[in-house]
Amino acid sequence: MGHRIVVRRIVGIREGRTLFSDALGELVELSETHITLATDAGPLRVPVAEVHRAKRVPPARRPTAAAVVALELAADEAWPAPVRGRLGDWRLRWADGWTGRANSALPVGDPDRPLPAALDAVQRWYAERGGTALVNTPLPLAAPVGAELDARGWAARPPVLVQTVPLRALATPPDAGLADAPDADTPPTAGPGGGAARARAGAAAATGAGLVCSHAGGLAPRTRPHRAHFDDVVADVLTTVTGLAERAAGLGVRRDGILIDPAHDFGKNTRHSLEITRRLAELTDTGWPLLVALSNKDFIGETLDLPVPERLEGTLAATAVSAWLGARVFRAHQVRETRRVLDMVASIRGDRPPAATRRGLA
Repeated sequence: MGHRIVVRRIVGIREGRTLFSDALGELVELSETHITLATDAGPLRVPVAEVHRAKRVPPARRPTAAAVVALELAADEAWPAPVRGRLGDWRLRWADGWTGRANSALPVGDPDRPLPAALDAVQRWYAERGGTALVNTPLPLAAPVGAELDARGWAARPPVLVQTVPLRALATPPDAGLADAPDADTPPTAGPGGGAARARAGAAAATGAGLVCSHAGGLAPRTRPHRAHFDDVVADVLTTVTGLAERAAGLGVRRDGILIDPAHDFGKNTRHSLEITRRLAELTDTGWPLLVALSNKDFIGETLDLPVPERLEGTLAATAVSAWLGARVFRAHQVRETRRVLDMVASIRGDRPPAATRRGLA
């Protein structure tokens, strides 16, 4: 009693698959029939019969400034942008628009000039490369930068929550065989036989974390596809992601924590991503929960010939189609708009009642 726990509860069954929902809070009551959590939204009473699994989580704590700096710099070194610059200690990154992080300034340290002048220099640096300046503001460290950007009228993107696990769990996977060298013909980031893939599965198994099994078309991360060819792109995706998922489950990753992801755009051209979207039902028919990351992707931009800031309608159209065909997890930038689309699709499918039903009933 009194500990913070996370509870995964059974909330229903759809098309033969069990549906789950997670709740986080302080355990305040435990009986033979129910458990009660004190959550941010208020008390939550869950019947024991609906509890799929539960575990204790450590108390929430704010990271130190030094820890934030160390993590940001480690991430910058681990996934470097192709073009990099410096403004004092600040890091400037450019990848021809490929992902937000790799095309943003990282304001960590001293820029060697007053803050307003530093932000002016950042804008010039990106303008010289034909891009729009983005600034990554890790909080609370970069709060003064965020305040200056707000004063200038910059638009804020949804915040990103960064979660970590102890390195000890990653460095000592439960099965030494998980960390052996990749197969000769398997890129270290792809395929169920790759050593890096086995290491990630081992880390997930050791920590109880979930795992996303993605199709990158056999390319290393951040590699632009060039004349990508598949005899059947959906068949290739199916073989890869189901192989990764079954391999991960066999290595101890919990099956209810595994997602498959066709990875639109990754190692694919626009026609490939459109075909995958049309045929998503073939992926959902595997029984593995399907994640799609569609938001503002290049295949949407090329289909409509639009830049990133104008891709919302195309993103929402692809989202609605994917939801109708059975996708269950969506990576989104415009969260509110995406949630409304998903709620509407769920109501049309009959999985969600209308939020209000007044028309014709008065």
